[in-house]
Amino acid sequence: MITCVVRYTIDPAQIEAFERFAAEWIRLVNARGGQHHGYFLPGEGASDEALALFSFPSLAAYEEYRKLFGVDPEFVAADRIRDESGCVLRYERTFMRPLLAPSQPR
Repeated sequence: MITCVVRYTIDPAQIEAFERFAAEWIRLVNARGGQHHGYFLPGEGASDEALALFSFPSLAAYEEYRKLFGVDPEFVAADRIRDESGCVLRYERTFMRPLLAPSQPR
């Protein structure tokens, strides 16, 4: 499994647009073979930082998903929310492998 961690710098004045953008990407990742773990939005402290985490079974599966960017109409529409609102000022993507808790004995 590979987990993509996306760190966003967002425009706090466009938080509603960012939430619409995020909801679409949660739906799209889940519909295209991934598992979205959610977006984490500002609570206390910095008001311009947000995170997203989602996983794919393998890097190859993630690369298949990435082929849809700029091509799939739903992907283009989701990115249009970001582009037209200016809700995302910058982002960076990192790939990690999860270390999950061992199963609890029953």
